[in-house]
Amino acid sequence: MEGFIFKEIVSNNSNIYICSYTDFNPMHYTDHLTKTEKEKLFSFRSSDRKMEFVAARILRNRIFGLKDIHYLPDGSPNIKDERFISISHSKGVAALAVNKIHKIGLDIETPRIKILKLLDKFLSEQEKNNFDISSPKEVTKLWSVKESFYKLADRKKIHFKSELQIVKDREGNWQGKIVNPDHDLLVKINIFELNDLIICINAEEVVKKHRNI
Repeated sequence: MEGFIFKEIVSNNSNIYICSYTDFNPMHYTDHLTKTEKEKLFSFRSSDRKMEFVAARILRNRIFGLKDIHYLPDGSPNIKDERFISISHSKGVAALAVNKIHKIGLDIETPRIKILKLLDKFLSEQEKNNFDISSPKEVTKLWSVKESFYKLADRKKIHFKSELQIVKDREGNWQGKIVNPDHDLLVKINIFELNDLIICINAEEVVKKHRNI
């Protein structure tokens, strides 16, 4: 397909499929959409939103065929009779991850200097002290990790600053915790770069740890 570049990355037991694209007319690719998705496409006003929506469905078709993507009550995507999937977008890129064993939270980001103005909104004081918050790339990675955590949290209303927590272990590896009312979810992180793209996904199944309250 002219104007589209496809790549596949294996991260532990997850397969990450990436579609990079230049600007295109989404209406020329409606044969990649189900009937429901065609109706959804017309509801978007933004041309960027239309392109990322179609690009993600083009990826879906390459992996699963023309199957509807449904969304569960917690907002996570689902394809009938398939296992766990996660979808993310950045400017000119759509990504879809698949795992046959456990739930995954995928996020892709392009580093941007403007994110430094937002760090007070999503980083705790401890995180500011433990990471290089003068680096747009590092702060973008922190944001990407928290976006990935959000997709694993099993609920929509969550406070990024206090309930999504990131630490470094003694070897400098990143890991984290999702704080829920009666339990925590412990997450091991796999974060890496592909050209100018930051890719974040949980390295293995999250571990639920109940708290006495």
